[in-house]
Amino acid sequence: MIEAELKARVHNSEYVIGRLDQKTVGRAEVYHDTYYDDPSRSLEAQDQELRVRTIYGANSTRSVLTYKGTRIDSASGSKPEHETRVDNPEAVHAMLRGLGYVPVIAFQKRCQNYEFSSRGRSFLATLVQVPEIEGTFLEVETMVTEEKELSAALEDIQSIMGELGVQEGDFTTELYTDAVAACLVSDEGASPPA
Repeated sequence: MIEAELKARVHNSEYVIGRLDQKTVGRAEVYHDTYYDDPSRSLEAQDQELRVRTIYGANSTRSVLTYKGTRIDSASGSKPEHETRVDNPEAVHAMLRGLGYVPVIAFQKRCQNYEFSSRGRSFLATLVQVPEIEGTFLEVETMVTEEKELSAALEDIQSIMGELGVQEGDFTTELYTDAVAACLVSDEGASPPA
């Protein structure tokens, strides 16, 4: 599967929330993300990601293991994605460490998620705040099975984001991992722990 996704900075969160509330009921969740790599950082060098995420919601907690391959669209940052639910995240953390992977960065995302259908697709729109990063972000994503479907999916996402008030200059492909790492370097005057 390929995650077709666009991300933008939000300048008027209330407007975006109001528009999304017209589509569906949102749910507040907190993500605890830990990204892994080998000591030589070969995954990062190949633009790949290996992540354990635990999601805390109002009524449930769940965890997923995610691998994202190299970007297939540089303008959006869209990547092939493989994800599976895990019942015991601590065991997965131990397995990854046992295989020689090390946690390279961990952070929290405070999310308001909205799932809805439009244009014949299922979408997830997420308003995101990361404590280390200033501002609020909007992510809109859908999954496609083949690369040839990506362009049309991204056009649909861009249209939805336009309806939510996103302007052309608001889009960004900066990764949260990079922004958090840069903040840690700025705050500590040294590289983040590997």
